[in-house]
Amino acid sequence: MNASPRLWKNRAGEDDAVMLAGSWMQSLIAAVAMVASSLPGAPAPQAPARIAPPDGWVASWGVAVTQAGPTGPSATGVRNTTIRQVAHLSLGGGSIRLRLSNRFGKQPLVVGASSVAPRKGGAGTPNLELLKSLPVTYGGRAAITIPVGAESVSDPVDLPIGDDSDVVISTYFPGPTGPLTQHPAGYASAFSATGNQTRAGGAPYRKIPGMARFVVSGVDVKTRAEGTIVLFGDSITDGASSPVDGNLRYPDQLADRLTKRRYAVVNAGIGGNRLLVNGGVSGEAAIARFERDVVRRSGVRAVVILEGINDIRAGRGAISGAQLINAHRQLIARAHAAGLRVYGATLTPYWAADHYTVGGEVARQALNQWIRTAGEYDGYVDSEHAVRDPYQPLRIAPGYDSGDHLHPNAKGFTAMAHAADLDLLTS
Repeated sequence: MNASPRLWKNRAGEDDAVMLAGSWMQSLIAAVAMVASSLPGAPAPQAPARIAPPDGWVASWGVAVTQAGPTGPSATGVRNTTIRQVAHLSLGGGSIRLRLSNRFGKQPLVVGASSVAPRKGGAGTPNLELLKSLPVTYGGRAAITIPVGAESVSDPVDLPIGDDSDVVISTYFPGPTGPLTQHPAGYASAFSATGNQTRAGGAPYRKIPGMARFVVSGVDVKTRAEGTIVLFGDSITDGASSPVDGNLRYPDQLADRLTKRRYAVVNAGIGGNRLLVNGGVSGEAAIARFERDVVRRSGVRAVVILEGINDIRAGRGAISGAQLINAHRQLIARAHAAGLRVYGATLTPYWAADHYTVGGEVARQALNQWIRTAGEYDGYVDSEHAVRDPYQPLRIAPGYDSGDHLHPNAKGFTAMAHAADLDLLTS
């Protein structure tokens, strides 16, 4: 089978085999090769034709939602409260529209009023440009009731806003709402105020403890664009260890690279997410949430998948590379059926992290070998090579390690963002 195009070259240009020394490592490599070679092949993927978004709408920002957490507003719900959140757009445009989710609610969710405005002032504040604050309607009305399990899309709002900029979203809930659909780790501040404060400045607002996002699941923009690329994964995609309000996750930094090519980026990572098992606040299994979090986004052209390390860690060596590969094949098939290009990202090192096992390492290496060589993905991003220590390749390079030996730090996210070949992702 033809190998997928290589998207990375290691820092010193060394051959990989030279870097993987030691007798036990050679045994590991042999085991990985055996697993990969024993799997049945699949036809080479047929890349879909490039089609620009037909209506001009693209998803410029979004989160993958989960059920309510054990504490905070998502658990208790709110009453007579406005929640204010900031969305960092990848591409700007002349109009925007909001997506509100009651996917995991326990009762119909009443939204009494909403507004949008450009952010004013420093990051991590609830301030907005008052003179540019605009009301949001749903079917021409200020209020909407979202059924249990559903998502609602607002009417377009004429709000010119730039690329790589922030929009402030204020949503009033008369309540009581019951548990709120959330995204547990937005690595961004959210704020609340008593009463309908959707058109107010920042003064009435107080910061909500934690860094969850509530109900707002996406922002679409109408703009000249080639389309949206969704980055689909777990906590590494979500931005674990990223500075709060810093917008330094690897999807943010990749978005910065793609702006000039007129591609938007959506981060569909969830901390703790797994390929094969539902995980409560870690989200539904990747194979269960793929359509909602990828295919149904506006203007999506492609998806990059970085998933599997949590299955490996939870299995404590019991899960096989073949199981992971078969799950990835399901995602590839669904992406291609939807006309999307789909790229695999190799799993980053996790040596010395909690729940590390040799059996888990074998599975990780087997999946990575298959991603690089099987040719079933339309291409791949070598995230492993981007952040691994060239002298001890089973671990993250110390300069890229957040400290838990699993999640890269902001510099590591920079390396991951620069591991992707933009010509391939936008072809």
